[in-house]
Amino acid sequence: MSNLSVNAIRFLGVDAINKAKSGHPGVVMGAAPMAYTLFTKEMHINPAVPNWINRDRFVLSAGHGSMLLYALLHLSGFEDVSMDEIKSFRQWGSKTPGHPEFGHTAGVDATSGPLGQGISTAVGFAQAERFLAAKYNKEGFPIFDHYTYVIAGDGDFMEGVSGEAASYAGLQQLDKLIVLYDSNNICLDGSTDDALVENVRARYEAYGWHTALVEDGTDVDAIYAAVETAKKAGKPSLIEVKTVIGHGAPTKGGTNAVHGAPLGDEETAGARENLGWDYAPFEIPEEVYADFKTNVADRGASAYATWEKLVADYQARFPEEGAEVAAILAGKDPVTITPEDFPALEDGFSQATRNSSQDALNVIAEKLPTFLGGSADLAHSNMTYIKSDGLQDAANPLNRNIQFGVREFAMGTVLNGMALHGGLRVYGGTFFVFSDYVKAAVRLSALQGLPVTYVFTHDSIAVGEDGPTHEPIEHLAGLRAMPNLNVLRPADARETQAAWHLAVNSPSTPTALVLTRQNLTVEKGTDFAKVAKGAYVVYEAEGFDTILIASGSEVNLAVKAAKELEAAGTKVRVVSVPSTELFDAQDAAYKEEILPNAVRRRVAIEMAATQSWYKYVGLDGKVIGIDKFGASAPAQTVIDNYGFTVENVVAVVNSL
Repeated sequence: MSNLSVNAIRFLGVDAINKAKSGHPGVVMGAAPMAYTLFTKEMHINPAVPNWINRDRFVLSAGHGSMLLYALLHLSGFEDVSMDEIKSFRQWGSKTPGHPEFGHTAGVDATSGPLGQGISTAVGFAQAERFLAAKYNKEGFPIFDHYTYVIAGDGDFMEGVSGEAASYAGLQQLDKLIVLYDSNNICLDGSTDDALVENVRARYEAYGWHTALVEDGTDVDAIYAAVETAKKAGKPSLIEVKTVIGHGAPTKGGTNAVHGAPLGDEETAGARENLGWDYAPFEIPEEVYADFKTNVADRGASAYATWEKLVADYQARFPEEGAEVAAILAGKDPVTITPEDFPALEDGFSQATRNSSQDALNVIAEKLPTFLGGSADLAHSNMTYIKSDGLQDAANPLNRNIQFGVREFAMGTVLNGMALHGGLRVYGGTFFVFSDYVKAAVRLSALQGLPVTYVFTHDSIAVGEDGPTHEPIEHLAGLRAMPNLNVLRPADARETQAAWHLAVNSPSTPTALVLTRQNLTVEKGTDFAKVAKGAYVVYEAEGFDTILIASGSEVNLAVKAAKELEAAGTKVRVVSVPSTELFDAQDAAYKEEILPNAVRRRVAIEMAATQSWYKYVGLDGKVIGIDKFGASAPAQTVIDNYGFTVENVVAVVNSL
């Protein structure tokens, strides 16, 4: 029976890829036995309730082999993946896009495709499960108790982020993470001998993982036995499974020719003959559907029913924890953070926004028990430490501070996995200039609609003596160009509180908080509630004829310049723009209210690249920004030499 079902997976993939004239059949044909083993013998999933929080998770890190996952979902009975959808592989509007996309297709647990990120995201799934289990499980009530399984290929292990995340997972001893390595010695350009020669299992042993080898990737029993052993290892597990890419293809099998191109009619006919598959394209025997119904759908439905009763009994016996669990199961936070939770701030109070962020973060942590995060070895510079907790590790799984180490990219992928798991609000911090290192993970946060909060400090040339390598210039413009990402650069402690409030209440948009090292003064006109509009008036003279537009630390500068301009007869409005994304989302009437079209004398001020601001100042205005790299000197010296002075702002306004 298993051989028939494995071949059904293979040829659903082959036929769909042939029909689309596009795709990657090799991994589908080679990895089908291990995927079949996981779905029918190990995993508890319920196609009728695809988002069941206690399901086992499956991440196809080799996301280019997406037809492997779609075949499994179809055979298992997921409604989203009908045979018509299989036949529409890679077509406009289908539920079967070229790479698996979370939120687009039920049964897809994570967006994968950028190699290395799938396996790294899986680390976050395992850590989220561990935290929730430690927090809510009681003796006899394992309401959070599941595994995370991954199929990864050679390319995943070449990408550096997988090494970062694996090192971290070993340190954390995440024992419910099991990775199956589809080891076929072929990559897109040819043999892996040209690109990957180290012993991957030995490397993972050095990371602190349990490892094993299955010599025959078609041996379902051997794969199952290796997984069962891995479950008892007490650490994350890597099982190397030796496979043949394009297994069964007569001339292309075992070569890179089957990696990223359809088999074609002749090669497909030969594969059908070699594997004894006597069925027409897209024809699946009923015995296969029956196999998956019994061993995936029915088994999963039974596990779900047992779990549902367990949760009901738990809520009756532990009503306080049960109420929090009920909120989590409903996709909500156990507690809602409101503006009233933050202390009022006096005008004139002066503090770096990174410090204001830590104050706000700790207000949230005090109230919201499922709020956790950390930093890439910079917690005491990023000010991301929850003061009431210690560091989280295997011995202290309930602590909410996470030391990610100098692993910015992996930090982002782990946060994505934790957010994908559900039940948690998570954040991570580093210096803003190193947002470059984590940006690929931020992109997947945005693409998947995950409300991860990224805390980026040391936001400008005010870093000073550390010089150009540590002074971000183009980073704001780059992040602002990313869809579904809110970039917030607050002007003072009050705006920082509001920014955190927005971040921790965001349903499906990640947030980048861009924060200063230097002190900023709380302006009289800054307004917690108005930050949500993205831009608003913080200062103005009656009958204003000039608008100064600024974000972050430059709002203080703009207000000072406005007052000096007024003394000389120029009437100025100052607009704080903590978030261009939020402002751009407002209606035309509000935009006209803040930036009236009739007032053409406009200057935008920001210690960063200028691109973001021309849409606001127009052809008649000017931007005081930076379109070259920074310099090494005391902060105020750098700031002055780059023109961020009252005198220069006044001169630029007067030049209009």
